Amino acid sequence: MVELPQDVVEFSALEEYLNRLQAGERPDREKLLRDHPQLESALRCLEALDALVPVEGSEGEPEGSDSHSLFSHLPRDFAHFELEEEIGRGGMGVVYKARQKDLDRTVAVKMILDSYLASEEHVRRFHEEARAAARVEHSNIVHIHEVGQWNDQHYFVMEYIEGTSLAEKLCHSTIEPEQAAMLVQRVARAVEHLHQQGIIHRDLKPSNILIDKDGEPHVTDFGLAKLFQKGGQSTATGIIVGTPSYMAPEQAAGKSELLGPRCDVYSLGAILYELLTGRPPFQEDRPLDTVMKVLSGEPPLPRSLNRKVPRALELICLKCLAKVPDERYESAAALAEELGRYLKGEPLEVRPPSLVRRIVRWSRREPALATRLGVLGIFFCVQWTNFFVNQNSADFAAFHWKALTIIGIWTASAIVFQRCMKSPQWWIPTCFVWGTLDSLILFFLLWIADGVASPLVVCYPLLLVASGLWMRVRFVWFMGALSLVSYLVHVVHFYGWRQKLHAGFDMDLDRHVIFVVMLFGVAWGVANLVRRIRVLNTYYDRAG
Repeated sequence: MVELPQDVVEFSALEEYLNRLQAGERPDREKLLRDHPQLESALRCLEALDALVPVEGSEGEPEGSDSHSLFSHLPRDFAHFELEEEIGRGGMGVVYKARQKDLDRTVAVKMILDSYLASEEHVRRFHEEARAAARVEHSNIVHIHEVGQWNDQHYFVMEYIEGTSLAEKLCHSTIEPEQAAMLVQRVARAVEHLHQQGIIHRDLKPSNILIDKDGEPHVTDFGLAKLFQKGGQSTATGIIVGTPSYMAPEQAAGKSELLGPRCDVYSLGAILYELLTGRPPFQEDRPLDTVMKVLSGEPPLPRSLNRKVPRALELICLKCLAKVPDERYESAAALAEELGRYLKGEPLEVRPPSLVRRIVRWSRREPALATRLGVLGIFFCVQWTNFFVNQNSADFAAFHWKALTIIGIWTASAIVFQRCMKSPQWWIPTCFVWGTLDSLILFFLLWIADGVASPLVVCYPLLLVASGLWMRVRFVWFMGALSLVSYLVHVVHFYGWRQKLHAGFDMDLDRHVIFVVMLFGVAWGVANLVRRIRVLNTYYDRAG
């Protein structure tokens, strides 16, 4: 008998396995891999390709559903459950409403999406979620009934909450401030119970809070829950996990060693913010933009978005959203107690921020305007100092008042344009008009000063660096072109019509060549950096 080559045997085994799958059977995948371990990569590749092909007649299936899933048609038996309908789907798992046949009760069954392709990390996180939720008992935390595996499908069974998620509730109705305070207070007490068990949730958000028919909140979804120990060290650093709009800055920065209960306090503050204003503190078009805002920005004041928000509740919310963990409430229990004082009308522990703190927060909220006003303020002080030193000079006095007029125009225009930037449809046009005006004002300021002999020429590279804040490559090159043309006009004007300034000035052209090359280099560097960030942003958006 002729022995077939090994690759032919493996191909025949794989073909038989696929034919049985197409016939609707359930061949033993693990046995196939035990007999032919070399087929693992090919099998995973085929299954991944199969998942991309829509099943005939599956137009009604949710986007991202598993093409080879057992559960494309419901109701369907699964172990000792009858799956009735899909009620939730996330990046790692799918949740079904089901009837537990042996106990005749309604439960929620969660299982890993695409179990055949689930990595060991997904399975580990899945079981960590089940263990984290199973170890707590609280009326506002969804209970875990059972954890198991059936036909290679990992699953766990949860208490079924009759109602809707807080996210869905926000889409269909508004919540009054007092009601928002009571709801977050109850969630904070449940989160404190988690913390007492050594668990931080790390993904608190409206979609992970279920509201039952009596209006009671229930915390769920422990897929990112983390066990912590005071004084312990984290083994995973530099990993960003969570939902950008609700994650704390230390979480967004991937600083795992700084994650603790106050990370969840921040998320509770973000939820309270959304309940009060109808939007999260930070919500940009792309996830990475949101992360960058979380790291360095400041959200609009709740009262600026909703005048009905009480000042006291705004202070509580902003304290939760502090960038530095030590400036937040020390625990979820402390937040719950503060909300209790608010609801009872008692004095709060939180105090209004100092003038310095308000200025810092405002500068984070309006970085472009704050930068301009800061630079103009410094120039204003320097100009007045020079005026008093040279007050006997008539020429300097004339320049002084012209310069102050230009500074005043620059300041007023910056304030007007910053307001225009708040309108999404006018954002890009305002960006280019504002940049053009900045360049023109600097041009006229140098025109009445000493031109290229003035130290104010350093403002050109500053304009290019500031243009990078808008995260638009074309805008950076636009400002680079304006700065280059403006500087060259001043060079021609200086050598042709300002002979009085030539004395004591290096007249060699090489300094101007070097300055032009430097301008081009700064523009190229800023544009390249912006381009890299935008590419990373696109990748993060697709990966998310």
